[in-house]
Amino acid sequence: MELNDLLNHTSEWLKGTGPNSDIVFSSRLRFARNLDKIPFPHWANKDQAEEVLVAIEQAIKKIDALKRVTIFRLAEMDSVDKQFLVERHLMSLDHAQKTNHKAVAIDDDEMIAIMINEEDHIRFQVMQSGFNLYEAWEIINKIDDSLSKELSFAFASDWGYLTACPTNAGTGMRGSVMLHLPALVMTRQIDRVLAAIAKLSFTTRGLYGEGTQATGNCFQISNQVSLGHSEDEIIGNINGIIRQIIDQENQAREIMVSKNREVLEDRVNRSLGILKSARIISSQETIELLSMVRLGCDTGLIKDIDRRRVNELFITTQPAHLQKIENKKLSSQERDVKRAELIRSKLKL
Repeated sequence: MELNDLLNHTSEWLKGTGPNSDIVFSSRLRFARNLDKIPFPHWANKDQAEEVLVAIEQAIKKIDALKRVTIFRLAEMDSVDKQFLVERHLMSLDHAQKTNHKAVAIDDDEMIAIMINEEDHIRFQVMQSGFNLYEAWEIINKIDDSLSKELSFAFASDWGYLTACPTNAGTGMRGSVMLHLPALVMTRQIDRVLAAIAKLSFTTRGLYGEGTQATGNCFQISNQVSLGHSEDEIIGNINGIIRQIIDQENQAREIMVSKNREVLEDRVNRSLGILKSARIISSQETIELLSMVRLGCDTGLIKDIDRRRVNELFITTQPAHLQKIENKKLSSQERDVKRAELIRSKLKL
């Protein structure tokens, strides 16, 4: 697989399929592991970091479940390519920095992604469209078992898997769900909801994970601590919390449609009108307007645009994607013009 092949592929989190996909973009499970007797990435010297990279690359190539994975060394990629993978949720913003002795491995379906020498020696994730953590668990558990046969991981009987950040110790598992919650935001219930889940040791991030703010009414909710909890407990707790949020978002949508339909229709159609006619538009404004159009699709107020088309625009209008599509670097203003052109072409009825 070549990196440019991803341009013609629908990322797992954008498919718009799976359970509760009107509210849940995607579900993801991520494991953090470190190799035994080698310093963690922040302490490893260049030779040790390269040793880790080579060992993990070799292990990946031996595993049947990872036969369709392609490994990309970050030192060989330019800044646009790295940002492109961040935008597709295949690696973190942190991983794109200081790229020597780092790599990312991606399968053809963009369901599996493996970061080598990020905060931990290896972080591997499985992503599923919609609210589907249990299927993600079946896949990632098999990958973990296979990697454990090829690599010796740092483990302590009292602490479980040892990780660079203590909150990831234990199972080393972080589960997260990306939600679209426009009704809770518009009815001003979102702060209460997020405050409640924070008390239950869950954290909320934006569209691109740690260090990013919520935009486009998109919220990534994940467990904060894995130490002292089994994988089943973590998944069960996340499922319980997310199910409650889905119910509250559905209730808020029903109330808005039944009691404030004209206001909602106006907001949705104004957003669609701007997107269909704008000649210059920023990525921030685009995401906010797409959020309202997606809400219109999911509540039946817009009938001739499907969710998948809107989902794809969330990502193809991002800066690196626009530059990959145009096959050249673009200034900020050039991107704003190209973004508007792309949106108009995709929303043309």
